[in-house]
Amino acid sequence: EYVAKLLEQYPQGRLYEGFAETAISPDPHAFFDYSPVMGEANPLAAPLRLEVRDGMVHGAVRFGSAYEGPPGAVHGGYVACAFDEVLGLTQTIGGSPGMTGTLTIRYRRPTPLHTDLRFEGHLDRTEGRKKFTRGYLYAGDELTAEAEGIFITVDMTKIAALMEARKLADS
Repeated sequence: EYVAKLLEQYPQGRLYEGFAETAISPDPHAFFDYSPVMGEANPLAAPLRLEVRDGMVHGAVRFGSAYEGPPGAVHGGYVACAFDEVLGLTQTIGGSPGMTGTLTIRYRRPTPLHTDLRFEGHLDRTEGRKKFTRGYLYAGDELTAEAEGIFITVDMTKIAALMEARKLADS
């Protein structure tokens, strides 16, 4: 009860902001600090680091025991989340940002835990509002998974309207 009273004096609501709060930023990297997949400000996030180099996205991660699925291997859901993040950044190379329309993962072999892993992502093509991306995950030289994503360009004024509606609902 004492601790609850102490905490009541601090602001309530959304102290932790996510993608929607920064989506209208012109910097496509702006939301990554809060990402549930790789954000340094998010205690749930894996230590995934991404950079754009030579027109591609390059990523590095080392998943620890907290991300285990099959014995000694990364849970496939974390692999899929990481691909969504990798390809999400990849699609921004084509200009205006979009949201995931489809994400298809092909698991080639178990992705080992406690191993330096490497992601690669590239933009294949753009057709109207659709951006087609591909990604690869390697443990050393061994391909453990690959992904294809289609991202749909969105009108950021609609995202801003959703943010405003959420603020009203929270107050």
